[in-house]
Amino acid sequence: MRLQLIASLALTLLARGEVATAAPIDPCALPQGLDSKISPKFQGAHLVSLADLDDYDRKLYKKDHGSRCPGLVKINFYGDGKPTWALVLISGTDPKKTKAELIVARQLDGEWDIRSLETTDGTPVVWREGPGKYEGMYGDGIKTIHATNPVIVFCGYGSWAIVYAWNGREVEKVWVSD
Repeated sequence: MRLQLIASLALTLLARGEVATAAPIDPCALPQGLDSKISPKFQGAHLVSLADLDDYDRKLYKKDHGSRCPGLVKINFYGDGKPTWALVLISGTDPKKTKAELIVARQLDGEWDIRSLETTDGTPVVWREGPGKYEGMYGDGIKTIHATNPVIVFCGYGSWAIVYAWNGREVEKVWVSD
């Protein structure tokens, strides 16, 4: 009897459309409070989303990272466990003239510390990799980073990729492909 009552109530709610459904989670939603700090500093810019990538780059990104946001990644970059995000902001409407900026935002005592790491043209993506040894491909000789924390990978598909690591004092970077 009780089971029939529950089933009847459930069917009634379904028929009336009153069953709560989970809203889809936007993988490119900034953490609370960060948007209000980013918007005034980077007017006219927005996070790189899957829609911003051309078909080929979107396919590559989805193959390796699924439906995650190509312009936003949570990372323990500084190794202190504080909320930290790497994000790529782009501005401009012409894909050939798009400007991009790699930002690291870390929440300290309720405030956001925002640091620019790199600017470039195009529509690059960002993701994280684990701690480890990262060797550069060229430049002023061979450069190696021994990262003790997760690293940020900033990548312009088909062109370049740069790894950024925190060494306890400063951010180091190494080009890992071109």
